[in-house]
Amino acid sequence: MLVLGVESSCDETSVAIVKDGKEVLANVVLSQIDIHKKFGGVVPEVASRHHTYQVAVVFEEAFQKANVKYEDIDLVAVTKGPGLIGSLLVGVNAAKTFALVFNKPIIGVHHLAGHIYANAIEHEMNFPAIALLVSGGNTELIYMPEHFKFEILGETHDDAVGESYDKVARVVGLPYPGGPAVDKLAHEGKVTYHLPKPYVDAYNFSFSGLKSAVINLHHNLEQRHEEINVPDLCASFQDSVTEVLVNKTFKAANELKVKQIIVAGGVSANKGLKERFHNENKYGFDICIPSIKYCTDNAAMIAVAGYYQWQKHPVSDNLEMNADASLELESL
Repeated sequence: MLVLGVESSCDETSVAIVKDGKEVLANVVLSQIDIHKKFGGVVPEVASRHHTYQVAVVFEEAFQKANVKYEDIDLVAVTKGPGLIGSLLVGVNAAKTFALVFNKPIIGVHHLAGHIYANAIEHEMNFPAIALLVSGGNTELIYMPEHFKFEILGETHDDAVGESYDKVARVVGLPYPGGPAVDKLAHEGKVTYHLPKPYVDAYNFSFSGLKSAVINLHHNLEQRHEEINVPDLCASFQDSVTEVLVNKTFKAANELKVKQIIVAGGVSANKGLKERFHNENKYGFDICIPSIKYCTDNAAMIAVAGYYQWQKHPVSDNLEMNADASLELESL
């Protein structure tokens, strides 16, 4: 089964073609990072405009790389939400147009389900499982008893973990996107600054206090004209973040007796987080983390999620389907 995946929820325009939910024939991703870098973050109107410019080119390149014909596609899967509404609309309309012209079934895929199912490309998913979803806009702990069954155990009360990384990076003068820059410097520094480790209730998260602690510490050191060791500050911040994420995930995995831990989302590319999961896995859990190319937004993950969604519920969406910027993650 050939699935055409389309992703445009934020600042990556991506089209992929995946065979049988596993073999990635093409995964073309055109990033806008360099465009938004000068603004220090994604500008929604600019993002949607560039999706419009790029989407046809990315479609064409994906089919050339996969060496398949338009008529060969069996199913179209497109990110329906959540995300930036202007960006989502570009991908949804492009996918609907393709489905209409070539008379193909189409399904709307939840962006976060896509991140979770990115793991299915290189790993066998084994249920029941716990998924830790960490990205610029989301931090959630999800229990999955089977394919496409999602029970949200906890989520962030305030800032998402990726958002916190970006804000800390901005304070210490690092470029956008902040996550990779902070992670890199954290490996050059030592944990020397005392920062809070935000343990709220059992499975929920809160990072606004930790972010504020970094900002206040940085400000106070500047006011006293004391030297700020940026690598050490990054290492201290990352130590607090990863301790909470890893400990809460292991706690849930133990209590719910799962077979697998899935780490997903853009922050799953964080080297410090991956190291901590593997180094502290004294329980011997099967831990799945995607390759870096599948951690960030891409259409291959949408195609794979679409494949499994279709296996569970083979019903085509009406071509009047629209984007939903605040779409909830629902079970099938």
